[in-house]
Amino acid sequence: MAGYTREVAKRLFAQEFRESNLTFKDGDDQYSPQYLFTPTGAKVNRMFIVGTLTEKEDIGSDSEYWRGRVSDPTGSFFIYAGQYQPEAAQVLAECDTPEFVAIIGKPSTYTTPEGDIRTSIRPESMYIVDGETRDLWVLDTAKATLERLKNLSTSNSDALKAKEHYKTDVKHYTSMVLKALRSLKEEY
Repeated sequence: MAGYTREVAKRLFAQEFRESNLTFKDGDDQYSPQYLFTPTGAKVNRMFIVGTLTEKEDIGSDSEYWRGRVSDPTGSFFIYAGQYQPEAAQVLAECDTPEFVAIIGKPSTYTTPEGDIRTSIRPESMYIVDGETRDLWVLDTAKATLERLKNLSTSNSDALKAKEHYKTDVKHYTSMVLKALRSLKEEY
């Protein structure tokens, strides 16, 4: 495919991901990428998370379909992997809990009958990692989040969209970042 480039995987903390509810397509055809837009102004087609796999369960009826919970210092992500994510499903099936894992995947949203929006990740790849990798991810994600928060004071289109849709409380997300960074300090 000429001109095809893979989207950069964004780093997000679980709390911000869970509080995201705006999705949109970038274009009109069926192959246009779908994005999740977050309160700090991240336009996410792919994401990179690292955390502790705290739960896993095969919830499939006819074939294996795995659900996992991955926790970071701000909360939890839910991941779902089945026949269309065979590598991630295999890692989920074979690893123990708790285990540090790194995941690159696509954000997914589901609207409940009550109108609540639930977020999850469909992993493209999943790896078992060590604590140092998780700590570096927390630092990198904190830096990326603070940069997005700083950009909210500008008039770029993503900042305006985030402020309009979410009425983003910068202090709320700054506090989230500090909580994540303090968790590193507590370990050492």
